[in-house]
Formats: sequence, structure tokens, C-alpha cells
Amino acid sequence: MSQQPYGGDPPSLRRTLGVVDGVAIAASSTAATTSIGIGLGVTAGVVGLHLPAIMLLAFLPVLGIAGAYSRLNRVEPNAGNGYTWVGRSLTPWLGFLVGWVNIVATVAFLAYTTAVTGSAMLQLAGDAGLHDLGGLRLDPGSTAQTTAVGIVVLAAVTLTAVTGVRTAARLQSALLVFEYVVLLGFCGYGIVTGPHPFSLSWFDPFAIPSTTALAQGLLLSVFCYWGFDAAFTVNEEVRDPRDASRAGTITLVTMLGLFLLGSVAFQRVLSEQELAGHGAEGLAFFGERLAAQPLAALPLVALLFSAVASLQSGVIPTARGMFAMSRDRTLGPVWSRVSARYGTPAAGTLLIGALATAVAGLALVIPRLADMIMATVNAVGIVVALSYALIALAAAARFRALLREDLRQGIRAVVLPTVSAVALLGLGGYLAYSFYTSADHLEVSADNGWFLLLTPTVMIASGFVAAAWAKWVRRSPYFVTGLGTDADAPGPLIPSDQGTEHAR
Repeated sequence: MSQQPYGGDPPSLRRTLGVVDGVAIAASSTAATTSIGIGLGVTAGVVGLHLPAIMLLAFLPVLGIAGAYSRLNRVEPNAGNGYTWVGRSLTPWLGFLVGWVNIVATVAFLAYTTAVTGSAMLQLAGDAGLHDLGGLRLDPGSTAQTTAVGIVVLAAVTLTAVTGVRTAARLQSALLVFEYVVLLGFCGYGIVTGPHPFSLSWFDPFAIPSTTALAQGLLLSVFCYWGFDAAFTVNEEVRDPRDASRAGTITLVTMLGLFLLGSVAFQRVLSEQELAGHGAEGLAFFGERLAAQPLAALPLVALLFSAVASLQSGVIPTARGMFAMSRDRTLGPVWSRVSARYGTPAAGTLLIGALATAVAGLALVIPRLADMIMATVNAVGIVVALSYALIALAAAARFRALLREDLRQGIRAVVLPTVSAVALLGLGGYLAYSFYTSADHLEVSADNGWFLLLTPTVMIASGFVAAAWAKWVRRSPYFVTGLGTDADAPGPLIPSDQGTEHAR
């Protein structure tokens, strides 16, 4: 039996997590190994040998966003985080949009990670000498094969997520330890022994080929950091809400270190053409350049573990976000049903897995795995930038009184999030414009600008349609009661033992 929504006490989740669990969930969601193994090659195709520069630049606005998350989480820990915060501080319409685009973006991310997982498994099978199965030649570059294998893995990790977030966090912790040991070992060895000389120009953002390349590279890099906020989606399941803020910050700083390490190591070992030309198989190629089999397979195993963990950590925060939205009756009641046995939104978790599976199947219309990855990453980068920017503006609006009361705190709570938001909105807008002007017709292709622009446009437009349905058909109190009007964070929202945190 499950706790029933829309009647009696609001459904609640069990508080079982600590800081380490939050870090495991957020780090798995960010998926540093996957981002290094795939994202670096894609980004190098845009900015050339300036990966460290672009990763550092992208970190600055994301750091401002992380500060906004932490401060908002102190005064109002909520599984819906941005959906709730933006709705309260700005307007319910934009709040709903944040919740909606995060759901849609994560489902798209799960769909492409499903194929990445399948590709890693098929590459490992090839390394082990298994090239045919039942007369079918196994091809790591086949979108159909990689998606089919990945869907099996997605089903397994979804079932694990249903049984409890603590169980999932423990599994992710074990996978992360292996991943990071392999990454540190191979990247450290690559930095010491790589044939290409180190150059300070790698850290020079002014050497990036063009403004368009800079904007696209920054969006791709912001996408690599995307996921640290997963720590805030379980803030109703941590024993102390402040642990979610600590976990998010620890994860973000760790990701910066890993991305810089990976960027320098890849550029020491691989040429620009090798970096940009191996796409989804970049980490495996990197391993083969540094070691012979079977050691060369370790980075590929780490990539597989990262993909598996990120599949599971993608399902978990999305189900929590939809739980919070269902609790407000902006989504149907099935999403806020809590399993009496496991204390998780079990039905919603299973449905998220099913939705991602359906989208992965639809993605088969794009013939090559690289096309699917590029199209999805570009689309998600724009909507993630929009979502992060709105949350930062919500923090600036809510804490704007600090500019009068304490200028130093006001700069941290209002000015820095606002600057970060403007930067991300500017990047997203510039990239959207460059996509629009780069083509004169629509074509389902990863290098067609109209196609790349259509995907985030559909995500955003569908959010406003769904918001209208929630307001006028479901008559959700999220809209009817005007929750988005008190921009200065009313006192009752601040937990009694954290009242002094409001001004910190």
C-alpha cells in the first residue's frame, strides 16, 4: 500500500541520508567520468585545445548558481527546489516552467545516457573478444544496439531506486570510488608521460576561435556541471537540510578539480584531431594510448560505472521533483504516491524509467549515436542555463533586502546570483540566435541549427501549455493562492533552529 495524495496529511519522504549520501547522489548525477569521456571530445570540437579555460570560465556562473541554491535551501528545503523557489519568489508560471524543463531535460539526458551505457557495454564486450551474438554483429556505434542494451540497464537501476534512496546512494558510492581511482590514476599518468607539451595557452579564453565557439563551449561546459543540484532534490530525505547544501558545494568543487585534471591530461596525450574525432569512445581511446590490455579497459569500465550511476541518479531527483509538483496538484496524483514499504515515490520512479525508455526509442530516428549525443547536449544546455538563471534570479529577489541591511551579504546573495543569471541567459540567447542563423531549413541532424533550436523551444513551450492545464483544469493551489508573491521570504519558512542562517 502507498500513502495516498490529495487527502489527509501531505505525503512525506523518509529522512535517512547524510552528507556523504548527498555527495554520492549529486556526483553520480553530474557524472564526471561520463562528462570527461564524452563531453571533453565534443567540447574540444568547438573550442579546440582550450578545455581547461572553458571549464574554468563555466565554473564561475555555476558557482554563483550554487550559492543561490544553498541560500534558498536554508530557508525553504523542498524536494521541488527550483520549482518551489521560483514560484514563490518570482511567479508560479516561471516556477512551473523550471520544474517542467528539468523533468523534460532529465528524461532526454536519461535517453542519451541509456545509449552511452549500451555503447560502453558493447565496447567492453568487444575488448573481451565477443563480437557476435546469435548471428548479430555487435557494434558500439549502432544507436539501435546501444539503446537496446542500455534500456535493460535503465530498467535495473530504476528498480533499485524504487527500493530506497539510501540503497541507491550506497551503490553509487561504491561505483564512484572505482571511477575516481581510475580517473586519477590514468589522468595523472597521462599528465606526466603525454607526448604533447603543456601550454599555458590552454588556459587562455581569448585564444578560443570565435565568440560563437566561446558561447557554445560555455554551454557545453555548464552542461558538464549540471547535476550538482541533485543534492537539493533529496533535501526532504537528509537528516539535516543543511547537509544538502554541503553536499552540493562539495560536489561542485570536486567536479572542477576532475574536469581540469581530465582536460590537461587529454590534451597532453591526444591531439586536437584525436580529441574531437572519437566522440563517445574518447575515454576508451585515451586508455588505449596509455596502457595495454587488460589495463586499457579500466577507463571504459569506469565510464560504464559512471553511466550506470548517472542513470540511477537521473531517475531519483526527477521523481522527487515530480513528487513535489504532484503534492501541489500541478501534476497528477500518481507522482506523489509514497510506498509504505520503501518510503519512496515508487510509482513515479517507475514511470520516469518508462518515459526515458520511450524517449530513447524515439531517438532511434537519429541514425548515429554521435548525432543523438550532440543534439541532446545542445538542447539540454540551453534549458539548463534557463533553469539555473531563473533560480538565481529567485534568490536575488527573495534576499534583495540584504542590499540595504548588509552590503557584503547582499553582494553574495543578490549581486553574484544576478550576474550569474545574466551570463547564462546571455549565453543561451546568443547560442539560440547562432543556431537560428546557421541554417535556412529544418533537418533532423546534429549539425542543423534549426533542429538544435527546435528541441529546447519545444521543451519550453510545452511547459507553458502544461502550466495552463495545471492552473485552469487541475485548479492547483500553486497558482490559485498566489504562492509566488512574497519575494522577501516570510519568516515562517525559516526553520526555528536556522533563523540566523537567513542573513548568512
